[in-house]
Amino acid sequence: MYVPDHFAVATEEVVALLRHAQLAILTTGGPAGLYATHLPMIYDAATGTLRGHVARGNPHTRLAIEGEALAIFQGPDGYVSPSWYPSKAADPRVVPTWNYEAVHVYGALAWRDEAAWIIDNVTELTARFEAERAEPWQVNDAPADYVQALVRGVIGVEIRISRVEAKRKLSQNRSAADQRGVIEGLEGREGGAALAAAMRRLEF
Repeated sequence: MYVPDHFAVATEEVVALLRHAQLAILTTGGPAGLYATHLPMIYDAATGTLRGHVARGNPHTRLAIEGEALAIFQGPDGYVSPSWYPSKAADPRVVPTWNYEAVHVYGALAWRDEAAWIIDNVTELTARFEAERAEPWQVNDAPADYVQALVRGVIGVEIRISRVEAKRKLSQNRSAADQRGVIEGLEGREGGAALAAAMRRLEF
């Protein structure tokens, strides 16, 4: 991924992004070409892995060759109008752009077929995404035989991380006034609040 210096992410911030990452696009190559699957994955800093699971009927398990895989996590993103830059009044040499956060995780891919591994992964993913609820749903709330049947219908996926590339393109290359203009513009645009919040979290 092309990451100019002003859009780079510090190592400690990369870890934070991975801890908060949710839906991944798992991409691999094989004899039939590239193949991608969307799936939630969880980051384990202790083992340096990403873990998730896919439906057993998903052909990805047959199409991916052994070797390096790429998991892409996309943060908030949105269109940036040059009209939001106060500097445009003095210098009209501005163009539209797109702001976004993204993390690319590379590593060795392994399919996991052990029932205990899959149960642990389902339980961990559920606990993470139910954590904000007042009464979190738990895997053992469902009948045991029902859960076991579902487990037989999926296969685990694990990436042993070899390198991570992260990028925050959040108008860091613009003046403080232009950055504020972009934030205000995003906050006035449907769906722009999350991206505006990401910009506010940065110390320009």
